[in-house]
Amino acid sequence: MPATFDWDDTEEIGIQLADAHPDTDPLTVRFTDLHKWVTSLIGFTGDPKQSNEGKLEAIQMAWLEEHNDRKA
Repeated sequence: MPATFDWDDTEEIGIQLADAHPDTDPLTVRFTDLHKWVTSLIGFTGDPKQSNEGKLEAIQMAWLEEHNDRKA
């Protein structure tokens, strides 16, 4: 796990979100909540204003992949 990460580290964010919210289906999370959850992760150093729908969608898909891998 890197000490710090930002919006472009989608894989790391997906892992961190799966750790923090193990029973949450990533597809049920609104982007406004996802933004809040990402920016509150320990080690997240990205500028909250630099997110956009594309970045949040990429994070959601990385989280979904990690979520599904853990359920398998």
